Amino acid sequence: MDIKIVATNRKASHEYFLLERFEAGIVLQGSEIKSIRAGQISLAEAYVRVDGEEAWLMDAHIAPYDHAGIFNHEPRRPRKLLLHKSEVRQLWDNVRQKGVTIIPLRVYLKEGRAKVEVAIAKGKKLYDKRESIAKRDAERDIERNLRR
Repeated sequence: MDIKIVATNRKASHEYFLLERFEAGIVLQGSEIKSIRAGQISLAEAYVRVDGEEAWLMDAHIAPYDHAGIFNHEPRRPRKLLLHKSEVRQLWDNVRQKGVTIIPLRVYLKEGRAKVEVAIAKGKKLYDKRESIAKRDAERDIERNLRR
């Protein structure tokens, strides 16, 4: 399977505990897919909103496509995510809990189609972040010592 990763949300694993992941398709306009193929997408402030029956990708910035002219898209418009009904229901049940949100992790092209990987996430406290950094530094030191 040919997968080309276009954009990643690098702060996601630092800011959140990732509980469960899903793959979703995205409903796009023609100029949006061309911008995504060119790598012109940002997931920095993006999140997923679920209204019980549908899931929407909010605040993902897809840059306007240069050659689209007047038929260009709005960069931050809400985009519908294509998920199975059972997956939407599962996301809806989880997001109603306190401190749980849904965030996009990465956007990639799979067999020519744009997909987004979303995760159910719970926010980390400051001490959790410090613990993650300490663990990562310890693993890095171990790797350095093993290479010597």
